Amino acid sequence: MAPITVGAVAAHFGRDVDRAVAKAVGIIEAAARDGVDLLVFPDASLGGYIGDLNAPDVAELPSALDADGPEIAAIIAAAGAMTVCVGYAEASNGRTYNSAICVSGDGVHGTHRKVHQPAGEALAYAAGDSFSAFDSPVGRMGMLIDYDKTFPEAARTIALDGAHIIAALSAWPASVTDRASRLPADRQSRLFDLYDAARAAENQVVLVSSNQTGVMGTLRFLGQAKVVGPGGEILATTRSKGGLATVTLDVEAEITRARRVLDHLGERRGETYVLDPVPSVEL
Repeated sequence: MAPITVGAVAAHFGRDVDRAVAKAVGIIEAAARDGVDLLVFPDASLGGYIGDLNAPDVAELPSALDADGPEIAAIIAAAGAMTVCVGYAEASNGRTYNSAICVSGDGVHGTHRKVHQPAGEALAYAAGDSFSAFDSPVGRMGMLIDYDKTFPEAARTIALDGAHIIAALSAWPASVTDRASRLPADRQSRLFDLYDAARAAENQVVLVSSNQTGVMGTLRFLGQAKVVGPGGEILATTRSKGGLATVTLDVEAEITRARRVLDHLGERRGETYVLDPVPSVEL
């Protein structure tokens, strides 16, 4: 494939769904003028994230949206030729999921429901149960949401399914137990960047990492949207401020170069990675 321009969004999205949709559409239109081919929004862009990880207020949860509803339809209409990944609270069969959807003007290309849930998030969302790649106008790709990227198996599953691009959509806050006075010095800030680089390098893929900024309830979000190359190098970043991190690259050429001598996926020794089952504990 030819080189593409990739963009990762760092921005604040609150509870007002109509305002969030309008803001997302505006960002898409601006990105289109700049020639962006793949645009990755943060987790919970359409309606915001929960305001407390320990005890989320069930009366103040984000509005749950239908994947076939007008909000996603507005993103599809705005996307045109661009591939857009966006996060939202998804209503499905009486449950609410922390979800991401990947679309273009042609419709939906892929979906993901967040599997790994930190602290009290299970009080607000049901958990997803799978990871997979899908074909899109910018090539084969997959999605992770927030805490999913902490687990190497999640990104590895997507890479083994053929993805060359992983979109990691986050609403990742600063530490809630040991908050630093400056965001760049925060423990979670370091981990956020570490996981982005590690997931890209160990799978030799391009990782596009978005994140919320600002404050929601007790949570202060880190920003730090970025594009990471298959060697783990940061190609573009917003740092802790809001903005759009963009880079133009030939994804296939970059991955071919990264895997020319050391091909991590091809050189796996799967038969050796057998873990003993977790022992049961008698009470």
